[in-house]
Amino acid sequence: MPFLPVFLPTDVLFWFLIAGVAGYAAYCLRRPHLALPWRRVFRSGVALACAVILAVFTLAALLDSVHFRPRLPAEGSGGPAYSAEVLSLLDLALSGIRGKNERTYSAPLATRLYAKEVVEVREGPDAGKQVREYPRLRYGGAHLASEQDWVGDVFARVGAGLVAACVAAALLGLAVRRLRRRAPDVPWKAGGAALLALLVLALPIAFLAPYYHVLGTDKVGQDVLYLALKSVRVSLIIGTLTTLVLLPIAIALGLMAGYFRGWVDDAIQYVYTTLNSIPGVLLIAAFVLMLQVFLERHSEWFYTAAERADARLLVLCVVLGITSWTGLARLLRGEALKLSQLDFVQAAHAFGVPDRRILSRHLLPNVAHIVIISVVMDFSGLVLAEAVLSYVGVGVDPATTSFGTMINAARLEMGREPIVWWSLAAAFVFMFVLVLAANLFADAVRDGFDPRVRVGGAPA
Repeated sequence: MPFLPVFLPTDVLFWFLIAGVAGYAAYCLRRPHLALPWRRVFRSGVALACAVILAVFTLAALLDSVHFRPRLPAEGSGGPAYSAEVLSLLDLALSGIRGKNERTYSAPLATRLYAKEVVEVREGPDAGKQVREYPRLRYGGAHLASEQDWVGDVFARVGAGLVAACVAAALLGLAVRRLRRRAPDVPWKAGGAALLALLVLALPIAFLAPYYHVLGTDKVGQDVLYLALKSVRVSLIIGTLTTLVLLPIAIALGLMAGYFRGWVDDAIQYVYTTLNSIPGVLLIAAFVLMLQVFLERHSEWFYTAAERADARLLVLCVVLGITSWTGLARLLRGEALKLSQLDFVQAAHAFGVPDRRILSRHLLPNVAHIVIISVVMDFSGLVLAEAVLSYVGVGVDPATTSFGTMINAARLEMGREPIVWWSLAAAFVFMFVLVLAANLFADAVRDGFDPRVRVGGAPA
């Protein structure tokens, strides 16, 4: 085989979660009472536009969640040998910018380094002399015969990208017209406008990226655009896999506390009150530091650095889930206290229905809307939590590319002269778009699942 598949635990769980969401969507489509709230959600133009943006981020994360080790050139008569470096499909898609590292900083679309170095003059009357200047980049603008051609070359490539975007807009318009005929109540224009805006930004960048560092390079010369795209996967994994940990705990304990009451309620309240009394950062830092010591003592368990970093990412998701379930459990406890006094639950008691069946068939379906709303709204908070934790050094592995590690590295860059701003700006813009789209979509989900709100927003 030309490659050796690598199944990282977070990859498997992330694909499992995506498959679960797809299965839930198919399940809802076959049941009108479950599909109705989601129809309300997607009748909002803002929600559909945000869904398009989140789908693009998810696609990048999925491509970055298929890992493999490439095969090395054969030497001798031995068996096949594979590289210790773990790559992904996203790395293949970004092969035009991956590995094109400069010596140090370079500004966006620059042709020279951002720091002066001593170089030897090779041409002209001063040939052989050493002067201090900004040297040419190895890859950025290296195709230019003269730096004077830079402006025309950049405008030509941006124009080619815009022409491609116009062609895509024409095809997108045809698709939107067909979709409007099939589902006229869905604001397809809003989704098409969001996709078109992404194409107008992405296609010019795609034409420029193989020849320039569009967002510059960092301290060690890595392309900032490549780092930002690689950070998307970590943010989505933190925001989604954490739910696999917190949902079972929050649902089980919250419903049990509100339904059984008595000493069960007191014990569960004592547990989540105690957890809430401990600062979350300190609790997470303690877990991460213990994990770091454990990994150092058992380094032989991991063949590659990617497997070791993935183990720390997985544990971080578990720790965040353990410290984040208390809020949802409190909400479900209050809702279960109310539902347990309603007539249909009292009738189930009178007929001798077991408590386990009442919890699963009567209470759980009636709190599903709270669970969905809470999960969607907590997503952005978890993404920001990763950035904060990585910034203070207790987040993901330092070798893992994430928005938090980019911001942490940019913190030192902001204090130099001249200032290096593009690393922080790139991480901020990508994370801002992701979190804003998630928050706006969460607002639409809340309105769609709220029984007191109709489609037009008027109270029922």
